[in-house]
Amino acid sequence: MTGRRPRGPRVPEFHEGQLLDWTSSAHWDYSGPGPCRYCGKPTQLLDSRRRHACKLCAEAALAAQYAEAQHQYREGVL
Repeated sequence: MTGRRPRGPRVPEFHEGQLLDWTSSAHWDYSGPGPCRYCGKPTQLLDSRRRHACKLCAEAALAAQYAEAQHQYREGVL
């Protein structure tokens, strides 16, 4: 035994635009725009926590979190 973690199935790479389904009306703030939690620009879109978030900003943040978690797992941190 080498002490290495067993290799699992290959994990796909994620890119902005393929992480979230924004078609639900729950992602729209009908009362008006608010500042995006990431960039501060006005948007009527809401993320899964019902906070204002631009689609691209939210998906970029999720892709970055995913990449960081994947890196930490490979390095044995997680």
